[in-house]
Amino acid sequence: MSNQDKTPSNQTNINWNDDQMRSTYSNVANVGSTIEEFMLLFGTSQNWNGSAEQIDVELSDRIIMNPRAAKRLFLLLGKVLKEHEEKHGEIK
Repeated sequence: MSNQDKTPSNQTNINWNDDQMRSTYSNVANVGSTIEEFMLLFGTSQNWNGSAEQIDVELSDRIIMNPRAAKRLFLLLGKVLKEHEEKHGEIK
């Protein structure tokens, strides 16, 4: 299954091919960086009582990005979060 964005003729058309995409749920994320790359770690915590002395997080995915891609993600997340809060209220 693929999705094509409609763009004016002077812009690049991006074909989003999701044939090999997988979906993973995450309720925990962490980020690290070096001068050359950003590492995003995603996982899940099943600490339901919220008062444990130790919280175990099962990491499931690591995404490694170059700084320019990380900056684009930062800008895109900011835009989408702003739109979400305008529609659904402030996230606290």
